[in-house]
Amino acid sequence: MLTYQALCQVPEIFPALTGLTREEFDRLGGDFAAARDHLRASSTQTKRGTPRQRAAGAGAPPAHDPPTRLLIALVWLRIYPTYELLGWLFGLEKSNAWEAVQGALAVLETLADFPFERPAADRERLATKQAVIDAFPQVAVIIDGKEQPFRRPQGWERQKPFYSGKKKRHTVKNQIVCRPDGRIGAVSQTVPGSTHDLTVLRGDGLLERLDADEGAMGDKAYTGAQGDRPDVPLIVPAKATRGHPLTEEQEAANRIISRFRVVIEHVNAQLNRFQVLKQVFRSAFGRHTRVIRVVAALVDRRVAAVPLKSYVGT
Repeated sequence: MLTYQALCQVPEIFPALTGLTREEFDRLGGDFAAARDHLRASSTQTKRGTPRQRAAGAGAPPAHDPPTRLLIALVWLRIYPTYELLGWLFGLEKSNAWEAVQGALAVLETLADFPFERPAADRERLATKQAVIDAFPQVAVIIDGKEQPFRRPQGWERQKPFYSGKKKRHTVKNQIVCRPDGRIGAVSQTVPGSTHDLTVLRGDGLLERLDADEGAMGDKAYTGAQGDRPDVPLIVPAKATRGHPLTEEQEAANRIISRFRVVIEHVNAQLNRFQVLKQVFRSAFGRHTRVIRVVAALVDRRVAAVPLKSYVGT
């Protein structure tokens, strides 16, 4: 049976199973335990949604200690096994494995605090790489959409919103926002895959949360959003139209923008290291937002310790 204590005997396996090193896992474990205690103490309902009648912590203790319960959730996120297989690995029934994952995700979600999901007045002004400041002085965030395959719903009317004409399959979509140094700034709610990136941007309200001197950078999908807030610069590549090809100057500018935008491609690659965000998402649509926010928080912790490679200024 897999446990935290057993895995500590082979620490080199931690990244393959959890996406974190042993040291990163232990640091997260301390924050996880504190957040779990706070969540339990403040809870007014039981797991079944009924009013709590006893103090938090009453009842039979869980089968595994907190580090192993955290390990169960991270293994599920990293390699995305079925709950039958996950339960077998940790000596649990399928239903207990599901409860262990959902309970840990609820705790980890409380640690997902992204700065650009707060109004400008409620966050500290974040430092930007000097090279970005030199070329694009006002860029505070870089925006991109992330699509993931989703199991096909039953019935045509339920399938239609999830079919992505770009991917030619059923997908779900999120908007990922990062700073020029690769730290994650915001993660939108999950929407069906047919939703246009520009619609997600407007629905999420990111531009409204930016200060007047905080600009954003996106790809061609965000063309047309510049007029939503004229006081917030939105830098997007030039887009060729029928009969109007790009000029040499526009092509050169697009190449420069692409070099700055590559950091968010690296962020998406880090998110996809967790198979729960790369394979077909098998769970309910309503659970996807929690999952991607938890993974984004884990990736952000890792980027803080190991900065992403940047091609800025090259």
